[in-house]
Amino acid sequence: MDAESLLLSLELASGSGQGLSPDRRASLLTSLLLVKRDYRYDRVLFWGRILGLVADYYIAQGLSEDQLAPRKTLYSLNCMEWSLLPPATEEMMAQTSVVKGRFMGDPSHEYEHTELQKIKEGGKVFEEEVVVQIKEETRLVSIIDQIDKAVAIIPRGALFKTPFGPVHVNRTFEGLSLSEAKKLSSYFHFREPIQLKNKTLLEKADLDPSLDFMDSLEHDIPKERKSLGASSDFHYWS
Repeated sequence: MDAESLLLSLELASGSGQGLSPDRRASLLTSLLLVKRDYRYDRVLFWGRILGLVADYYIAQGLSEDQLAPRKTLYSLNCMEWSLLPPATEEMMAQTSVVKGRFMGDPSHEYEHTELQKIKEGGKVFEEEVVVQIKEETRLVSIIDQIDKAVAIIPRGALFKTPFGPVHVNRTFEGLSLSEAKKLSSYFHFREPIQLKNKTLLEKADLDPSLDFMDSLEHDIPKERKSLGASSDFHYWS
């Protein structure tokens, strides 16, 4: 949800049974506009909410002028004060993959995981149990990145790529027609392309380079659903 049209978007989303209180909405609207100004983002999106046992995480993402450049992710516990999260890394993904269950709602909370590590002493190798501490903030970074890669999508035509490379918002885009909205080919993964780079020139012949520069959903192969150990809502893009 774009911060500048947040109230209308929240009204539309409330029909699904999920909503925010009036004071939360007002706080979000004001604080996200301040985030956009202070961090000098081109756009700020309200990513959603991840439910916790003690408190909920409200997530926002800042976009630069190039809409496909790496997004900056921020979180808040009160919809007023925002903290910037570090980029996700492969090490974070591996470290947090062992954590299951609900979020606590405390970024400083540490999960404990016991794992076997091989230790060499002299010419012998022993296995020893080691307790690893995993911060909830690290887990939050990993979960958001996984969700983004899996389900962050955007309709065809909402963004366009210039001949010089940067990707911009298409101000003339008014939405997909009813017939186009039913096609998976009308939606793209909102990230740098992976499959597109492996296509042949013949497969790319019918593509419009200014519009078809991301991976289409039509070639996705559904995977077995796996729980990410989090409950989230309001994950919409505009």
